[in-house]
Amino acid sequence: VTGPFEEGHRVIICHCRGMNDGAVADAIDEGICNVEELGEVCGIGAECGGCRPALAELISARTGQPVERVLTTPSVVA
Repeated sequence: VTGPFEEGHRVIICHCRGMNDGAVADAIDEGICNVEELGEVCGIGAECGGCRPALAELISARTGQPVERVLTTPSVVA
């Protein structure tokens, strides 16, 4: 039995943008590593914000980073 976030089982993650977990996974594989970057690059999670928890779970599952870390933008040290 497959579940959400598994290959072959597509789930709409961002209803505002109509983006599924496959599109999000592709963005993560291309180097996006937090929810803010997804919003900036793809617009996913940048509208109502209702999908942000699911985005964080997906990023965490794919990258091994803690959910708390992917929900925040890493600070840039100058």
